[in-house]
Amino acid sequence: MEYSLKNSMNAGFWSEMNQPMFTLAPMEDVTETSFREIVLSTSQPGRLHVLFTEFTSTEGLCNEKGRPKVGSRLYVSPTEKELLTQMNVKLVAQIWGTKPENFLKSAQFITENYHFDGIDINLGCPVKKIVKQGGCSALIGKYDQVKEIIQATQEGTHLPVSVKTRTGTGKPITEEWISFLLGCGLPAIILHGRTQKQMSEVPADWNEIAKAVELRNNLKYSTFIIGNGDVKDYPDGISKCKQYGCDGVMVGRGIFTDPWFFNEVKIEPSVKERFELLWKHTRLYEKNWGKTHNFLNLRRFYKIYINNFDRAQHTRMKLMETTNIEEVARIIDESGFAGLLE
Repeated sequence: MEYSLKNSMNAGFWSEMNQPMFTLAPMEDVTETSFREIVLSTSQPGRLHVLFTEFTSTEGLCNEKGRPKVGSRLYVSPTEKELLTQMNVKLVAQIWGTKPENFLKSAQFITENYHFDGIDINLGCPVKKIVKQGGCSALIGKYDQVKEIIQATQEGTHLPVSVKTRTGTGKPITEEWISFLLGCGLPAIILHGRTQKQMSEVPADWNEIAKAVELRNNLKYSTFIIGNGDVKDYPDGISKCKQYGCDGVMVGRGIFTDPWFFNEVKIEPSVKERFELLWKHTRLYEKNWGKTHNFLNLRRFYKIYINNFDRAQHTRMKLMETTNIEEVARIIDESGFAGLLE
């Protein structure tokens, strides 16, 4: 099937963004609606600009039997919607797959059934089981297939279509790859400064991100370049934008060291505030998902809340053994913060 590139770039909300832009990376079993709401609640207004859903399979969205389960990744709770509006933060649905026709159908389905501000195509995930299927970072350098995927997605929606990718598979091909993507009518390219094979095992190479910025400038495209990889804190994000010329940064693992990341001045939360955020997250997760999602997914978050105080390690170890909300409540009670449970 032939797909035609839109004559002019559909920048959508991207054209309205203040710079430098700060965005939170799409992360598997992490950036569902409960955690996005937590991040919104801890962020300083004007310091977080764009959130992304978990990456969602286009094959799953196009399968009527699988759609309800896959579609849950696109769920946005009413309280998250309120916060998004209050803080003027945009929410983008991220999708992945291999077949252009499924990207077209998925873009149509998302546009008709949800209220996202944009759609992002995942061309960067390096996880082996995804790569084996030919999706995400396995598509880097497959120019004809990727062009069809981008064009099909654009054809299926009036929303702006962006791309998240890496510098290459085995070695960086930044100049060639980004030059190609710049010609695809994308308002934003999020570039992770590592190759597929590097996973997250070596420091991100921000010089490769600077190459992408230089290419964009020399070719006179208006596409935003957002750098991703090893952004330690908010001032570090500002510094990287200045040093490497990118229009913004995407934060991934940094949120696990500091859930109050998106604040200009570093927040030093009290022990009570840490437990308060943990309990709020637990209750939101239970309210949003009940028994449909694995409660054990919450354990990865408990270690980011419970640290930097006496007996934190002991409490954290107990929390990592919990299997339900009642057990979490008991540990909070034993820690002396029963008032948070009322």
